[in-house]
Amino acid sequence: MSKFTVLAKPVDMSTGFKDFFDTIGLTGGGLVTKGIAAVIAIIALRMLLQLSHDPKGALRKGTLAVGTLFVAVVLALYGDTLFSTVTQAKG
Repeated sequence: MSKFTVLAKPVDMSTGFKDFFDTIGLTGGGLVTKGIAAVIAIIALRMLLQLSHDPKGALRKGTLAVGTLFVAVVLALYGDTLFSTVTQAKG
């Protein structure tokens, strides 16, 4: 006799994108923030791969690339919190 295991409970997604973003735990603004952080991280990795052979120049460019990567990580982790204070200002 075959027994099926339920891996996930059924979710009603009749209202569209709002339900989808609620299931993954993101809002529209949070998704944009993660996208911007991903683009910045790709730019930082590209900067790391294009280091020059000059030691001083490589150190300077490498430090700049690591700093850019740090900004991307902070934006990915805390960007929705940082930007929510700007968009939900009380006046």
